[in-house]
Amino acid sequence: MGKSGYSVANVLLNLGCEVFLNESKDLSGNTDAEKLQSKGVNIRSGELALDWYDKYSFEVIVKSPGISYDNPMVQEGLNRSIAIVTEPEIGFSICNAKIIGITGSNGKTTTTTLVADMLNNGLKKGKAYAVGNIGVPVCDIVQKVTPNDVLVTELSSFQLMGMPSIKPDIAAIIDIYPTHLDYHKTFDNYISAKLSITRNQSAEQFLLVNQDQSDILKIETEYSKATLEPISLENKSESVVSIKDNCLQYKEEKIININEIKLPGQHNLQNISFAVAISKLMGITNQAIKKTLTTFTGVKHRLQYVDEIANRKFYNDSKATNIEAALVAINSFNNPEVLIAGGLDRGFEFDDLVIALKEHVSKIVLYGETKELMAKAAKQAGLSDISIVDTLEQAVPLAFEKSSPGEIILFSPAAASWDQFDSFEERGDCFIKYVKSLVVN
Repeated sequence: MGKSGYSVANVLLNLGCEVFLNESKDLSGNTDAEKLQSKGVNIRSGELALDWYDKYSFEVIVKSPGISYDNPMVQEGLNRSIAIVTEPEIGFSICNAKIIGITGSNGKTTTTTLVADMLNNGLKKGKAYAVGNIGVPVCDIVQKVTPNDVLVTELSSFQLMGMPSIKPDIAAIIDIYPTHLDYHKTFDNYISAKLSITRNQSAEQFLLVNQDQSDILKIETEYSKATLEPISLENKSESVVSIKDNCLQYKEEKIININEIKLPGQHNLQNISFAVAISKLMGITNQAIKKTLTTFTGVKHRLQYVDEIANRKFYNDSKATNIEAALVAINSFNNPEVLIAGGLDRGFEFDDLVIALKEHVSKIVLYGETKELMAKAAKQAGLSDISIVDTLEQAVPLAFEKSSPGEIILFSPAAASWDQFDSFEERGDCFIKYVKSLVVN
């Protein structure tokens, strides 16, 4: 009964399906549940509805992406050979708009937002919708789009595992790093989930790949039948996007001077490169692309500037749900940082943070399930000022109290939100609220 569950239930009802919804949380008083029940949805909440399998004959199970395949309801469905899909699979199956699919370990949201903005600046007909893992279910949009419209879809590995029919006109795999291994069990399984985005593509369709990840690229080129468009920040000769004479180019076309790009950070050049290549494949003019790049400053929860209080700048990077994303954020600033981090314990060590912590962080405030593991990494980095608290609400004022004028206070958790929050969005919104409520003496 999250956003995607509510959305797909409504679409299935509109298609004439009989819909059953099982939610482990108690939905008493939930207005969305009441709306669905009034439309005829059978709802069981607060417990697993395993007995349904003996009472009804199900054709398909739409699984919330974060629910494990080990879940008893899912396992029983698999045992009975019932199709297990995720919400975008249902949405795409009835969609008559063009589909762009974007995945990767990092940069998905920024790239998706950039592409949608570039397309809306340059499409002669129709509209681009940023949907999927970005926070807007595909099913919210599909029943109103036309063939002139475009779904620019951020897709997670969790979603892709339940999308057997996906066949985007353009697919992009920005990068792949070992993450979500508690869910996928092995890195190979995670790679396989990401590659699902191109499983059904044909030679008339396009796959954008990260040429700088040569080991992954080899797998992609063997797996995909799509026409490859390589992207390299190292200016490899095959790359369709390059930086020459301080200009970002697509093939031989000069798009924009690097100094004119508003989106900060070296890491964002990768996201921009993918967005430019996708937009060019969609026939968008350089002028429309440039308009986005000279105005777009970033997405919420991704290195989002929040406020400056007493000469300390606060940044919300709640979307950094893994170590790689946090490293990007920590390495983005020249001023010393007070880092707030912590979250769901997926069984990882945080040794990969040590060098960045040593070079950029003056003090660290840790909370959540990973606090002790992160403290171990902070000690390895030689940090002397390590604070441990229970909650983010406690961490924010303590970080401010420990900071000095001119320092950055960065919230980049390096872990998922689910130990204390329902989503990284909720976590980021709470961080912003706690910052805004700081009392300055």
